[in-house]
Amino acid sequence: MELEEALPQPVGPVIDRPYRVAVFASGSGSNFQALLDASRAGNLGAQISLLVCDKPQARVVERARAAGVPIFVFTPKEYESREAYERLILAELEKAKIDLVVLAGYMRLITSVLVEPYAGRMINIHPSLLPSFPGKDAAGQAIQHGVRVSGATVHFVDGGMDTGPIIAQRAVEVMAEDTAIELQARIQDTERLLYPEVVSWFAAGRVKLEGRKVVLFNNEH
Repeated sequence: MELEEALPQPVGPVIDRPYRVAVFASGSGSNFQALLDASRAGNLGAQISLLVCDKPQARVVERARAAGVPIFVFTPKEYESREAYERLILAELEKAKIDLVVLAGYMRLITSVLVEPYAGRMINIHPSLLPSFPGKDAAGQAIQHGVRVSGATVHFVDGGMDTGPIIAQRAVEVMAEDTAIELQARIQDTERLLYPEVVSWFAAGRVKLEGRKVVLFNNEH
């Protein structure tokens, strides 16, 4: 499936239900909470309809349970392959009528089992200005390389390691005295502002992909 074909049209589709988002997370769930808070405040234009988590004891599971968000939790080692548990995840996404999959600290590579059905409808946030510093410990990589500016990137998921087309980026200055932990914390603050904004663009049907370039339309377009 081509990404462009799967993306919402410049003017959002008319539907008789809320735009439904699934969040994939593995950890504390700070971005999940930011998205949930934005939804409750009416700033997301979407409903957080499902949490998918690969760690039953993760803090994000507690957050979702407290908020009444449906949860699909699994333990990867109980399955024979990544594809095996992803087929179950796909069934949950389809059952919940998910419009957009949002990866928020989900620490597993995703295969074509999920990427293909959700091409153009699956996004990730990464703590660097891609294509610089993909993969793990992006803040540590930035400190090691002595860059003056890092930041956060929201991009489409295409099956590679942080290689999908870039949707939005926001810069974060790297201070001379920064440790990787300090820089990571400031990038996370930026992520919590940027991610809900980008999800709201999808919910409003404002995003279109032309090649690898993402075009953002005004609401009145």
